[in-house]
Amino acid sequence: MNEITLNKMTKMKMFGMENSFRTMIETGKNHSLTNDELMSMLIQSEWEDRENRKINRYLKAARFRYNASVEEIDFSSQRNLDKNKILRFADCSFIERKENILITGSTGVGKSYIATALGHQACLKGYRVLYYNTQKLFPRLKMLKADGTYINEINKIEKHDLLILDDFGLQKFDSYSRMALLEIMEDRHGEKSTIISSQLPVDKWYEIIGENTIADAVLDRMIHTAHRINLKGESMRKELNHYGLKIHRFEKKKNEIFHSNIHLPFCEVGLSR
Repeated sequence: MNEITLNKMTKMKMFGMENSFRTMIETGKNHSLTNDELMSMLIQSEWEDRENRKINRYLKAARFRYNASVEEIDFSSQRNLDKNKILRFADCSFIERKENILITGSTGVGKSYIATALGHQACLKGYRVLYYNTQKLFPRLKMLKADGTYINEINKIEKHDLLILDDFGLQKFDSYSRMALLEIMEDRHGEKSTIISSQLPVDKWYEIIGENTIADAVLDRMIHTAHRINLKGESMRKELNHYGLKIHRFEKKKNEIFHSNIHLPFCEVGLSR
């Protein structure tokens, strides 16, 4: 009887309920539960399984460049990063308010990581997110216009709760890219949220977008109701490379001592500061 029930659960794609019920049968826990308790636990298991599968779909569809999380953000004082502000962003209420976030700073300071971490958090909260490297997005849109699928892609971008435009402004926009950018921002203005990361300060974006009328229209939609994060400090890549070099030297020295049969206290071969 139980196997028939389990098979029906599988066929109905109630995988969370099926796994939970199978575990209960194997452990005999189902005999100690009331009908209400049993039903409650099965429904909770199914709910959690569906939520987890939905989150995994959202994370995969977002196409993030990095595997980033808010918990792993470095809040060192030299980065000019307000921890309280980031944690407020992490509750994703800015998405509910249809607000944007602009992240600026020199190369390697962690702009893309923070943008991706907030995007990842949004997926966990049940929002649909789409990540694009700006330098790849607009050439792609140009190709899609040639094969007639441009409108489909623009509609897809419009429907997502959060759009991340990474590496914005590395090169000047041509006339086609300008109009595509305006269309994207017009569709999302007051309706959806956008996170933009750039090496350039916001006051330089006007020049990068070009053509005064279009630039005014784009920036008005970008900057209105936007929060700003201006990162400072040394490149995080340089710090990671330096740390990696120290680890390499440490391992090399350890191996030399091991193979020479010299017995020294571990602290004598530690990392030098």
